[in-house]
Amino acid sequence: MKTATFINIHKALVSPVVLGLMFAFNNWSTEAFIYLAIHGSYSILWLIKDALYADKRFEEKVHPVVGFIFIFLPLAGYYLAPYLLISRHVTLTPPLTALVLVLYIFGIFLHYVSDAQKFYTLQNKKGLIEDGLFKYTRNPNYLGEIMIYSAYAIMSLHWLPFLVLSGWVFGFFVKNMLSKDKSLSRHSQFTEYKKRSGLLFPKLF
Repeated sequence: MKTATFINIHKALVSPVVLGLMFAFNNWSTEAFIYLAIHGSYSILWLIKDALYADKRFEEKVHPVVGFIFIFLPLAGYYLAPYLLISRHVTLTPPLTALVLVLYIFGIFLHYVSDAQKFYTLQNKKGLIEDGLFKYTRNPNYLGEIMIYSAYAIMSLHWLPFLVLSGWVFGFFVKNMLSKDKSLSRHSQFTEYKKRSGLLFPKLF
């Protein structure tokens, strides 16, 4: 089975899991529906992206047991945020709700637009991508994902989702970003590009 299969199963289960939690804890609050809307829509967009411009990294074949233990179960850690939000009937202040939505919206933009830019640019021209969303940061897609999952963690008002996010950031994202830099270093213009761009956060000065 492909790595993408286990990721997609996780994404497809997000809305049913959140709705199930809302039913189980009889929580039909605005906060619960906001969470359902933002995490559910992110997951649907992921499935659309996989159908239209899939990430080749996730085409790798893995044994079903390996995929379940090392891909699906770690991703299932992201179900903690809705559980903590819904089971505890968390109420957010208006400013915190605004922060969540801003993080989510900007994160969605960075994540999906940069993935589309990379996919379609490389279809027509191989090599280093130094413009668009990649002009000031070498990893706008990872920055977007971190912003998205930070929004979910904030909604839970609990430290555990931040711990899960940190595990993914330092166990997967950072490793991939450094590997990507190593791969890009084969291009002659990479040294100059690296000087004027950030690894994750945009380098504006």
